[in-house]
Amino acid sequence: MAATMNAVQEVMVDVTFLRMESRPTDPVRPLPPDVRVEQARHCSVPFYRYLYDTVGEPWLWWMRRTASDADLAALLSLPAVSIHVLMKDGEPAGFYELDRRHPHSVNLAYFGLMPWAIGSGLGRAFLRHAIDTAWAAGRPAITVNTCTADHPRALPAYVSAGFQRLRTVREIWPVPTRLGLTIPPHLMR
Repeated sequence: MAATMNAVQEVMVDVTFLRMESRPTDPVRPLPPDVRVEQARHCSVPFYRYLYDTVGEPWLWWMRRTASDADLAALLSLPAVSIHVLMKDGEPAGFYELDRRHPHSVNLAYFGLMPWAIGSGLGRAFLRHAIDTAWAAGRPAITVNTCTADHPRALPAYVSAGFQRLRTVREIWPVPTRLGLTIPPHLMR
């Protein structure tokens, strides 16, 4: 039984690291009037897991799924980490996580839409909201990374929003099979 609990599927991904060193100068694209972004000021572990798991499942987000509740609670309690939820018609349509622990940048640690909201036209305005919120921290840069497991439009969206590619690194991820995630064929090693 222990061997099954520790089994992993290795997947190969190319991770692209990006950085933005100046605020966007193009006009802000507003969210539709029936949509708002709320900061989850005291985000609970179960709500965070709901957001992370639902948004990330199609894109093989697995790392936070392996974190203990205590580890996630500790992360979520940090004043430098904030969770922002896109709300449409009374329910979450996506979220982003900002990490301000580095003194010289804000990291857009996670960003994504709920599966039902993909293709709804909310992504670009929601990304701009995340960027503007990150710049409000007063740091000289914003960082983000994406990979070949993410939505195929993620990298072009970040570049279009003003992020510059720094480097791309090939990584082998040991995805625990106990998570029950579907591994896309293009990532199989």
